[in-house]
Amino acid sequence: MDVMLMAHTQLTQAFKDKVSQWGVTDGQAVALTAIRTCYSSNKPAELFEIEGEKYFGQVATDGGTGSEADRLIRHIVKSKHTSTLEHIDFHFVISGVSRSLLAQLTRHRVGFSFSVQSQRYTKFGSGDKSGGFKFVVPDSVKKNGIKIEVDGESTDALYFESKADLLFLESMAHAQKTYDKLRELGIPAEDARAVLPNAAACNLVMSANLTALLNFYSKRKPGSGAQHEISQFAERLKEEVVNVEPWTKPFFEGQ
Repeated sequence: MDVMLMAHTQLTQAFKDKVSQWGVTDGQAVALTAIRTCYSSNKPAELFEIEGEKYFGQVATDGGTGSEADRLIRHIVKSKHTSTLEHIDFHFVISGVSRSLLAQLTRHRVGFSFSVQSQRYTKFGSGDKSGGFKFVVPDSVKKNGIKIEVDGESTDALYFESKADLLFLESMAHAQKTYDKLRELGIPAEDARAVLPNAAACNLVMSANLTALLNFYSKRKPGSGAQHEISQFAERLKEEVVNVEPWTKPFFEGQ
């Protein structure tokens, strides 16, 4: 699984100049503008000149960390007025996740957009450019077996000693052979793909706003009862977001 943040909400230069003195992130500036627009008589474009020092230049009055802006955002999240955080967007490039994960992921529709590698137009025959379909081995199947050494060295290749692992690999190999044979018989890729398993890996571009990501994480995070693969995926999304917008970390952690 590979999850990378490709782009995220950025201020225009005009607004960067307005907030540069406080050293805040672009996402935090957007959040404050959206929140204060709901409650202020000032114009959104003038908020930083009039209210910037009050919120970004003052220590939080609720006893929490950060500035008054941090305090205000904490209050907004606690009161569930999180529509104001929908203005902050994140765009991810993702590869090596299973179609099983994709089926679960696309149930989260509000605030998400997906562009997914097509099994209709991308051909997955052994002799095609793809070299055949890749697949994701469930964690429980991996743990059921014992990885062996090849030429005295541990390998990441799928060599295991349990019946579960061997059965899984045999099933993947059979699916590949069946797909290849169907294509040889003139069956188009859009129909031959019907034999590809839920474990088949896929690539996608995904965009989501901050409110949607927080909601997704709360339902799919490790310990939530979600399947292992999508829980690890949720954790990777969180890491990518927090890396560029550190102030969001407490909200992923439910604080």
